[in-house]
Amino acid sequence: MLSIKSVMSWFGLGSAISDRAGEQINLPLTPLVSGTSNVGVDGALQIAAVWACVDRRATTIASLPFFAYHQRDGQKVLARETLLFSLLHDSPNSRMTPFEFWRAMILNHDLRGNAYARIDRGRGGEAIAMWPLSADQVTETVLSDGSIVYNYRVGSDVAVIAQENMLVLKNLGNGTTGLSKLEFMRSSVDEQAKAQQSAATMFGNGGKPTGVLMIDNVLSKDKRDQVRESFSGLAEGSTSRLMVLEAKMKYQQISLTPEQLQIMQARNYGVEEISRWFDVPPVLIHASTQTTWGSGIEQIVDGYHKLSVRPMLVNIEQAVRKRVMTPSQRAKMSIEFSLDALLRGNAPQRFELYAKAVQNGVMTRNEARQLENLPPDPSGSALTAQTNLAPLDMLGKVPATSAPPPDPILQ
Repeated sequence: MLSIKSVMSWFGLGSAISDRAGEQINLPLTPLVSGTSNVGVDGALQIAAVWACVDRRATTIASLPFFAYHQRDGQKVLARETLLFSLLHDSPNSRMTPFEFWRAMILNHDLRGNAYARIDRGRGGEAIAMWPLSADQVTETVLSDGSIVYNYRVGSDVAVIAQENMLVLKNLGNGTTGLSKLEFMRSSVDEQAKAQQSAATMFGNGGKPTGVLMIDNVLSKDKRDQVRESFSGLAEGSTSRLMVLEAKMKYQQISLTPEQLQIMQARNYGVEEISRWFDVPPVLIHASTQTTWGSGIEQIVDGYHKLSVRPMLVNIEQAVRKRVMTPSQRAKMSIEFSLDALLRGNAPQRFELYAKAVQNGVMTRNEARQLENLPPDPSGSALTAQTNLAPLDMLGKVPATSAPPPDPILQ
């Protein structure tokens, strides 16, 4: 008896990570929770935690400078005069700054699983511009020879782009296409959207929970309805007038019900769940229930840079090297994001790094001064090191530090 999985495999629909010819699928074919609504990109970005996570990742990565280097005798030299350097560091196209370009790319990557940019090439095939494309308007098709073409739809028009003219950043997937994170986290987003809707309904009436109007006398049904209508503003949160109670009436406001408290807890849990999807520590999106600034935050930020930001930078660097650079450029040049920029906001840590590099002969004082935009010093171009770390065979040859003259007061 044939299994459903076998039949699906015959039609090339085994799973989202199955290898298949033709148009690629990066959506979950089996929903985890039935009946979940698809809020789409517009709906997801209206959830504060989703926006904050995507924005944190996109702005962090886009803020890092992207350099191109010449490789000369094992040394890296900035290739400022090349088109590649200008493309990565100064201007990816005529309309965008590098920050705007990479922020748009990370947005598409994190929500849709793939980020696309059309590459314009000049003479010799060298890239002269990169234009980000909406992932929702691009489909990938694997041809019979194994190559890939990309169809970009704008209205009724379709542009077919060859793989050598398309920069692609892929999320987790089968290597051909990245999985759409927003579709795989649909149940989590739907749960948070429903909790947000419930909270909006709960606080929609002036932010007041239900109250009880206490009266000493027994009322008839008509009188009870009349009193309820007259004083409904107390429960509905009306602030347009001052309510006056008479005949020993007392109004008792009821605190949040267990169901309402559960809604608030669900919203807090949803923030943590969405942070987990995007690999962003909750404290970095200002989740008040998490560790606050100054309490172990340095270690959290360091881990975020190492485990979340750095892998994405490697993904970008390798994709640019494979798709944007020509074979001649790959043989003579290298590209790299500068992680040193992450230290720009931490002066003590930055200068401690300079001090260690200079004292151990790794960097000259002028090289450190250049990183701080300071003019060079005439005597700062030599590599120096502390003499207390001299080799053993140099002991006795290194002049000892002269002792200070005796203090005449102590004589």
